[in-house]
Parts: sequence; structure tokens; C-alpha cells
Amino acid sequence: MPFRSMRPPLADALAERGYAEPTPVQERVIDPEIDGRDLLVSAQTGSGKTVAYGIAIAPTLLGEEDRLAPTREPAALVVAPTRELALQVASEFSWLYARTGARIVTCVGGMDPRAEKRRLDEGCHIVVGTPGRLRDHLERGALRIGALKALVLDEADEMLNLGFREDLEFLLEATPAERRTLLFSATLPKDIIALAKRYQRDALRIEVARGAAGHADIEYRAIRVVPNEMEHAVVNILRFTDAPSAIVFCKTREAVRHLHSNLLERGFSTVSLSGELGQAERNQTMQALRDGRARVCVATDVAARGIDLPSLGLVINADLPNDAETLQHRSGRTGRAGRKGVSVLLVPMARRKKAERLLAEARVQATWSGAPSAEEIRRQDEERLLSDPILDGEVSEEELAAGRALLASRSPETIAVALARLYRARLPAPEEVYDPGFAPDAKPRREPGAPRSAEPRQPRPRETLRGESGVWFRLDIGRRNEADPKWILPLLCRRGQVTRQDIGAIKIFDKETKFEVSAEAAARFASAAEGSDEDGITISRATPGGAGGHAKPGPGRGGDRRDSRPPAGGKPFRRKTQDGGPPGRSGPRGKRSFDRSKD
Repeated sequence: MPFRSMRPPLADALAERGYAEPTPVQERVIDPEIDGRDLLVSAQTGSGKTVAYGIAIAPTLLGEEDRLAPTREPAALVVAPTRELALQVASEFSWLYARTGARIVTCVGGMDPRAEKRRLDEGCHIVVGTPGRLRDHLERGALRIGALKALVLDEADEMLNLGFREDLEFLLEATPAERRTLLFSATLPKDIIALAKRYQRDALRIEVARGAAGHADIEYRAIRVVPNEMEHAVVNILRFTDAPSAIVFCKTREAVRHLHSNLLERGFSTVSLSGELGQAERNQTMQALRDGRARVCVATDVAARGIDLPSLGLVINADLPNDAETLQHRSGRTGRAGRKGVSVLLVPMARRKKAERLLAEARVQATWSGAPSAEEIRRQDEERLLSDPILDGEVSEEELAAGRALLASRSPETIAVALARLYRARLPAPEEVYDPGFAPDAKPRREPGAPRSAEPRQPRPRETLRGESGVWFRLDIGRRNEADPKWILPLLCRRGQVTRQDIGAIKIFDKETKFEVSAEAAARFASAAEGSDEDGITISRATPGGAGGHAKPGPGRGGDRRDSRPPAGGKPFRRKTQDGGPPGRSGPRGKRSFDRSKD
């Protein structure tokens, strides 16, 4: 359905930009019946909501005219949570209102307030800014809003999350009471509903953000990872997907700095975005992403607000978001305006339940798997090499002469190998990763009051080895180092290059841990793991006597790898790290720490 009931200046601008049909949210706001009404709109990130509210306020600003008359005071005020989003809104309005003669001024943090004041004094029709800077200009008298006709709050939920409630209420109280108020938000939590009831008049509620499945153009993937292999998983996902551009989300600035430097060392063209960057640095970063000089951006949630990259095809949640709304905002950086995208969640074993809850609350279905293996990535590289455009491009006479000279001095196989070698040399090396192998719960929850199933409960299968007997090995860590089967088993599989079926009983003692490896895999395990000191943990053959050794296991240990109770009389073991790695040794994340409780 084409745009209808549209003023000629805006209709011409939309046609020039290739807007043939409106998105669902745009279709709703151009209905003539809602002209002049306050709106409370829930629209997902990337749904075209900026153009939607630009269209919605046009009748209020233009009236019966096609051009705006010169004015000293703005007729419209748009409030956005971040500098980047405010600048993006101003950019969209510039082309949308180009034929109306509208003058647009931005007021955002990180910019020169004196230059903003000069532009405000010269007169403007629309002001776009962030809450703090707009309030500052209002209090100083630089921004005069006595003639304001329309107020737009963009991503209102995020402004509340960022602590701008006081600034928003100040702006709402300062604007004329007869103004038209449009509130746009990706989600509509209780705080937003309360804000709308207090400051809007008979607002029409429009909800197009979420259907049966949020973000239909985004494919969600949940990747199982071992905590100390998070960065390896990021590397392999970037290599396997090979998106034109990607964003990797971290929770903290320190995590952004750390991952950014590691990806640079591995050969990725990477930039970072965090709150510590100035506006000039942010502009340089965004330009590097837009012109292709950088393909990966490592960012925090706040810093990435408002990013709109047409080529963005991949979002990686290196740290799980805190809630479903943040997941939607992150994922909404891709899959915009009909384009396809992929959103990946890295899920450590200990965070599986949280990941399942986030996906359920966001009403999206994710495909669960392990991280792409190095072998899978190499196969992908071979396929990409065979389909590389360089093999099908037009050949000049000079290139043809060089090719014939090579064939005269080298065999075709040698030349092909050299080509493959050059192709791989420019690619970051894939990492060896381990898939912990857990799967999301498929068992449906019993509804309250529903009868329990009459089927007998099946006993848990006993742990067995592939062979009739196994070979015993030892780790030089034990209960004092907070040894736990939850992270010991993945560590053994990764270090020994075996599967969990090859590992039998795990017995944790005071100062050491002994475990059984199937006879078929023992030689391979010993060759790969014995004698190494990776992660600060040494693996060696157990002393004669198998599991008995020189120490007796604590009460209840008996070889069950799930049993991690403390010894009788001892204090409960407390985990010292947040990544689930070996807390009692010097690992990738932490210092050496021991439990001083006595047995």
C-alpha cells in the first residue's frame, strides 16, 4: 500500500529516498483520523519509527501550507536518549523536511553549547536533543519553547533506564499545556504508561512492536560456550558468519577495551564504542564502519544507541543482556527495514536458564548449538575462495601475460596452492573451541493445579565408560582450590581432546582430583594433556592404586561427578570468579585464591 494522505513536500522527499510503501508503524500514524491526537506508540527498533513520527507531526507543523514560515522559536521538540540517536534523527528530518524550508538544530552533550546557542538564536523550526542538554539550554534561556506545537519522546523507555526521569519531567512541565505529545518506545513498561497518563491527553495507543515473534527479519542463535573460551567463540562466529559489519556487545567499558584489543591482535578490522569516547572520536568510529575500513564494532549498550549501519548483518551478545528489552534493542541494530540479520547470544553453562528466560520474554525462538569449529570455518573458507569474484572478473592483457608466465614456470597445482595460501593469509586464524553440549529444557512446565503425570519417573542413567576399564589421571587441584565437576569436566574434554563419554568417575580430594579416562581414549588423552600447565593446572598420571591413591575421598564423593558438597565440618565453598572458570588457580580471569576452611 503506497503512502496516502501525504503532504506534497514530504511525499516527494519519500519518493526520492525510495520509500514505495510505508512500514506498519508508518501506516498507522498517517491515518487522517489521528491528526492532532497525542500518540503512545510501541515500535521495535529498526521499524522506521523516526520517519513515522516525522510524518505524524507534519500536519501539526505545516497546517494548510507546504512551506514553513521563518520563526524565532521552534514549533517541534524531539528528545532522544543519546547523542548518536539525536544526530541520526536530525539527519532523517533534514531530507524529510528539505522541501518545506524547515531549519533543524541539534542540542546534544559533547558538542559546543555556545555554538548551539547561536543557532537557536538565529531561529529554527525543529530542535532535536538529549534530555540533559535541552534542560540546560532551557534553564539558561537559550531555548524558548513558548510556541511549541509538538513534543516527541523517542525511545522513552531507554531514557528512563538511563536515569533521565527528572530531566524528562522538567521538559514536560516546561512545555505549553496545549502541545501535542508523541511518545515512542520499543516497550511499554509500567513507568512509561504512568508517564503517558500524567502528561498526555486522551492518547491513542498504537502497538506494532511485537507480534507472535519479535523481529521477524532477525535469526536468533544461542551458542553454548565454556566461560574461559568466550573470546574464542567470538572469533569463530565472526569468521564463520563473515558479515559485512558486526557489533559485539559487552556490559562494561573495561570488557570493551579488552575484547577490542584482542580482536585487533587477531587481525580483525575493529573499532570500539564506549562512553569514554568524545564526539569527534565517535564520529570517526562511525565513519570507519560506514566506509568499510572497519567491519567489527565492540560496544556497550549506551554507546551503541542510535547506530544505523545498512550493512550490519550480525550482532553478538558477548555478555548476556539484563532483560528482554535490552536484548531487543541490541538485536534491533540488525534486521532493519526488511533486511535480514543474525543475533547471537553466547551462553555459558551457568547462564543457560537466564538465556532461556530472556528469549521467552522477548518471544523469539533461538537455534541452539556450539560455536563454529575450526574445521567448519576452514570448509567455509574453501567455499568462499571458490566463489570469490576475483576468479570471475574480466582479465586484462597484462594480467593474462603474468598468468601465462606463471604457468610456464610452475605447475597449475603449485599456483593454486599459492592462491589458497594468499587467501588464507589475510584471514584471522580460527580457534579450537569446546562445546559443553547442554541443551535447553524441552520438558513443559506443569500448570498450577494440573495433575502430575501418571508415568513412572525414569531413573537417571549411571555414568559409564566406553570400555570395560579406564586409566586414572590426576589434577593438582582439590577441594581447597574449590574444584568443581561443573568446570572440571569441560576442562578435561578440551585439554585432552576427548568427549564427555570418555570421562568416567571424578573424585575430588583435599589437594588433588583424580579422574578416569576410557582405555580407548587414554593414550590420546595423555598425549594431548599430560604434563601441560595450561590454565595453571597440571594433568598427570595417577599414582599406582587408581582412585585410592594416598588420600581418601570426602564423604559422599564416591566418584559421582555431580557431587560437589564440602567435607564434613567444613565451610561451604564459595566461587571466587564470575566466569565459571577454575577459581583456585591463576587462570585467564583471576588471581590465585584458596578456601582456608579446615577439614
